[in-house]
Amino acid sequence: MYLLGYDIGSSSVKASLVEAATGKCVASSFYPPQEAPILSERPGWAEQNPDDWWAYLKQATAAVLAASRVAPADIKAIGISYQMHGLVCVDRDGKPLRPSIIWCDSRAVPYGQRACEELGKEWCLSHLLNSPGNFTAAKLAWVKENEPAVYEEIWKIMLPGDYVALRLTGEAATTVSGLSEGIFWNFQKNAPSQRLLGVMGLDESLLANIVPTFGDQGRVCPAAARELGLAAGTPVTYRAGDQPNNALSLNVLEPGQIASTAGTSGVVYGVIGQVAYDPLSRVNPFAHVNHTAENPRLGVLLCINGTGILNAWVRRNVMPEGFSYAAMNELAAQAPIGADGLSILPFGNGAERMLENKDAGCSFHGLNFNRHGRAHLLRAAQEGVVFSFCYGIEIMEQMGMKVDRIHAGRANMFLSPLFREALAATSGATIALYDTDGSVGAARGAGIGAGIYRDASEAFASLERLDVVEPSHQEEYRAAYNRWKSQMPGQARHDDNK
Repeated sequence: MYLLGYDIGSSSVKASLVEAATGKCVASSFYPPQEAPILSERPGWAEQNPDDWWAYLKQATAAVLAASRVAPADIKAIGISYQMHGLVCVDRDGKPLRPSIIWCDSRAVPYGQRACEELGKEWCLSHLLNSPGNFTAAKLAWVKENEPAVYEEIWKIMLPGDYVALRLTGEAATTVSGLSEGIFWNFQKNAPSQRLLGVMGLDESLLANIVPTFGDQGRVCPAAARELGLAAGTPVTYRAGDQPNNALSLNVLEPGQIASTAGTSGVVYGVIGQVAYDPLSRVNPFAHVNHTAENPRLGVLLCINGTGILNAWVRRNVMPEGFSYAAMNELAAQAPIGADGLSILPFGNGAERMLENKDAGCSFHGLNFNRHGRAHLLRAAQEGVVFSFCYGIEIMEQMGMKVDRIHAGRANMFLSPLFREALAATSGATIALYDTDGSVGAARGAGIGAGIYRDASEAFASLERLDVVEPSHQEEYRAAYNRWKSQMPGQARHDDNK
């Protein structure tokens, strides 16, 4: 008995086949081998063709089936993870009317701002938990105003994962988690926000039917079965956006737990047990995969643009050619905690939502030409990224989260022992590193939704934990963090407002 998981990213589509009894991934593949194209006809635009996702999914599925030699009838459930915040518009035949406006497209910002002004910021935060910003609802408002002929032809709008599920099952559906990430969900009424739709002039009938995040979401239709080589009738039993799904993949479901990644940019995604929001909107709360009105579970998302890209910049511009990241980690560890007074603010990759959408730039503080060398610079860079994570975690704590455990995959900056030690010490949380990815997590989620696993505890019982890092040297790291924090733009103002 096997479970099939898909991860629909903006770079590629990955498929993984997991043996249900053991949790072992028996085959995985992604397509295309190079990054998928993103169309950008104008500055700030970013689009992809939804039919390309389907073509990539077919290629990845064929490769997984060929490598595993698993009989399609032995695949008992399918789960889907997908790039968040995109907009797909389809006609009554389920055909896309235009390319998808994906997560990194910024054209709809004025439409979200206009709606926020009309609704009132306090109402938006207390009901939607976010400003409409540049999320899916605002993108649909842009289509209505700028492409009225397209808008008139829309049967349903959906997120990227909803579209893939439509192609698999022939049924248009979405989830509460999906509606919340599109900023369509009113958390006080536990229903789509008619007031937001009214202000934006959007028709509620364009929203797809709501299905559970875990549960029967439709079955593979004969046409899709023929295209993919799967068995008709295989149930689709789970879908979620990539960050909630990454948290699920790391078994992050309960208040106080955090899922984190630290690639080019970094994500801190923490779970809280009550409906809450940040009054400055520096983080984005969405309904987590296990959220219900009776038992709230919100995933609070913080994305930090300047993380691993700082490490890459230092390697490219400061280190000798050919110097590896592993060698950089070893050299950084030779400098003392706090880098002998050198602090780096890592915000050199555009405006940071955590800084209220300001572009603060990367800056060095306390640099002494007579004391500091490459080792200090490397440690200060890694500590600067850690401290930016902890600054975001403090925002989450102000919302009522008590952070005690951070889950992460052993990849990117989490490969650095110094980075892991600094994050554990500064946050005070235990760090657990796991061997998993989004498509494997989607497969396990499908097992939960199909009832193959009794619950998440059983689904993740076989999740391989690679390492555990307990907090140490906390006093030294906290002193370095407080010095770093004193250099943050606007910190004095925030301190005064506490």
